[in-house]
Amino acid sequence: MKQLLCILAVLCFAAGCSQAQADLIAQIHFLGGEEISADTNSPGFTNEFCSAAARVLENQALDKLSAAPTSWFKAKLPSHAIDGSKQLRPLLDDFLKSEWIFEMRDTTNGSPEYALAIRLDNQRAQLWSANLRALVESWTAIHAQNTSDGWRLKKDLPPNLFQFSRRGDWVILDCGQNDLSLGNEVFASATKTAETNWLTASVDWPRLAQLYPTPGKLDFPKFSFQTVGYEGCFYISGSLDLAQPLPPLEKWRVPTNEISQPFDSFTAARGLGPWLEKQDWFRPFRLQPQPDQFFIWALPGIPFETYGAEPVPNANAALAQIRQRLTGNTNWQNQLMPLKVIPSDGKILFSMPFMSPYLQADHETNGDFLTGGFLPNWPGSGPLPEQLAGELNTPGTVYYHWELTQDRLKELPELTQLILMTVEYRQLGDSAAESWLKSLKFKPGPTITVAGETTPTQVQFIRTAPGGLTALEFLALANWLDSPNFPSLVIPKAVFE
Repeated sequence: MKQLLCILAVLCFAAGCSQAQADLIAQIHFLGGEEISADTNSPGFTNEFCSAAARVLENQALDKLSAAPTSWFKAKLPSHAIDGSKQLRPLLDDFLKSEWIFEMRDTTNGSPEYALAIRLDNQRAQLWSANLRALVESWTAIHAQNTSDGWRLKKDLPPNLFQFSRRGDWVILDCGQNDLSLGNEVFASATKTAETNWLTASVDWPRLAQLYPTPGKLDFPKFSFQTVGYEGCFYISGSLDLAQPLPPLEKWRVPTNEISQPFDSFTAARGLGPWLEKQDWFRPFRLQPQPDQFFIWALPGIPFETYGAEPVPNANAALAQIRQRLTGNTNWQNQLMPLKVIPSDGKILFSMPFMSPYLQADHETNGDFLTGGFLPNWPGSGPLPEQLAGELNTPGTVYYHWELTQDRLKELPELTQLILMTVEYRQLGDSAAESWLKSLKFKPGPTITVAGETTPTQVQFIRTAPGGLTALEFLALANWLDSPNFPSLVIPKAVFE
């Protein structure tokens, strides 16, 4: 297993080097659902994304997505512009079935150029041509001009050029200012070599955030990754290129007296202090000095038995800082589920139905910790398993996550739903997304994610996973797809009758 992980890490590094172009903002290559499903290593993919429940959720999400562009551009469209969803909706199905490559690049004229190459048969290509031409002509009030291999539209406002062309079994869409050249490059890339990775992506997120502020709030670094199938599982490898160097990595300080076993999830991270200090959502829990490590673990069987800990220089002082922020905060009350902050000796208790959340100061032989959970914790049961301890002792490891995703998907929804209710955000309820989550079946085995520092400004990661995602990622994806605001990243507040 370790040998295979090393090989994949090397492949990921080589792929990242080949795509490291200064003007690249985003590059995505999807092999296509039909091609992936034919792969003998694809049971995990087909079980997740080709089931009846997945199709219902897929159709619901694509219906919303087809209507989104009209909403985004409504203020700039002519009064007689068509809605556009009827033209876009049948095309979106091809993004899931067919192979495609998308690229976005900076140009010398200051306006990015966008290009998409998608493999389509003649009938689908004709549908794309007719629907897109009707849409852009309606939205711009300008008639497109025929070309030798398609059509082209020029308007006054940037980006002022849009071009549709067909080359063999590929459709090329190119959009930019004054000059279009990226479509040729994307087509050449699409036909250069046979791709075997299911999904490959490289994104300069900080540059993307300058163009689109809403996703920029997520504060991601540059990243690249690739996904392949092996023995019925997903193997994902990639790298993060950081704007600021990681701090010097301190030796792991694990709260062994607090961690109970067995567990069905365990997470350890270090080097995140500088990043956490910049996040607004973390403000109520920010400490001075900010801890650089944290640990999260969950016990099997009971949904709310999830716990966390972070090493601090002085646990009592750290608890006092948080107590001062929380007890002065009047935003913890809501219409449906009141939450009270109750200071106590060496603890902060939260009054909530079904749970007994707490934060407390702990003093162990290897230092002080600030710990917390949703139910009272059991005493620790000895040292970490040998394999887990070995992973943490590997030089340069900054992140390690192990979980039994199938089990966590049975336990985590109740906890996340209750948290969403507490902060007045919309829950899944009886929905297509919830049905999809309940239908997920994975090959037995853990999901393991490991990330390590290769240079002070680069982290490489690798994941082996029966389902590709962790339980928390599945829940986040389901909530996003189910949101009435999809594909917006803004989470809607709950509506109470």
